[in-house]
Amino acid sequence: MIQNFFNLFLKSNCPICQRATSSELCPNCTKQLYKCQINDASVFWKPPVRVFAWGAYGGILKRAIAVMKYEKHPEVGRLFGQWLGQQWLADVPLQSPDRKFVVVPIPIHPEKLKKRGFNQAAVIAKGFCDVTGYHIKEDLLLRVQDTQTMHSLSLFERQKNLTAAFTVKNLHTHPKRVLIIDDIYTTGATASEAVITLNQAGIEVIGVAASAITLKQKY
Repeated sequence: MIQNFFNLFLKSNCPICQRATSSELCPNCTKQLYKCQINDASVFWKPPVRVFAWGAYGGILKRAIAVMKYEKHPEVGRLFGQWLGQQWLADVPLQSPDRKFVVVPIPIHPEKLKKRGFNQAAVIAKGFCDVTGYHIKEDLLLRVQDTQTMHSLSLFERQKNLTAAFTVKNLHTHPKRVLIIDDIYTTGATASEAVITLNQAGIEVIGVAASAITLKQKY
């Protein structure tokens, strides 16, 4: 009886469906999310921007990402990062995985960070590094323009919106190689602008790892 009482006390609601659960997500939502997983996460690992993605953006995965970002559930992002890391270790797309690199999350503008309370890409990156053991450099890439929300913009409008949106922090030493982490890869406009900025600072970008990808953009 006492144990049942404590089990009930320790349970919280699943942020997606509101069912009681003792985990970040309930078993049913976890099962449904895994149905979104891409069989070969490295199928998009090809020029011009190499992408490693965990799942297909849509359905419950789209809903879960929205819950994470807009309903303030960073624990969901941490879980996504762990899943992404597990998939990376199972299907490393690099020809020489022993070559060193650091993980760099796509930044959000300080004003948006203040409003949201966390950077979803950084949360995912930390979960990814928890599993893979890679080092994260959260302050390398900075967002200097507070760009407008892009889900309703065309590719041209996204590219224009992101021009000069990023800068590299003026550090004494920069890593030579980085892997960019983001929550969603859609048109690739954000990742491409980040790659350009990092390349201009003499930093090689080996690719982008994302929790979700819009499939029609990469096929």
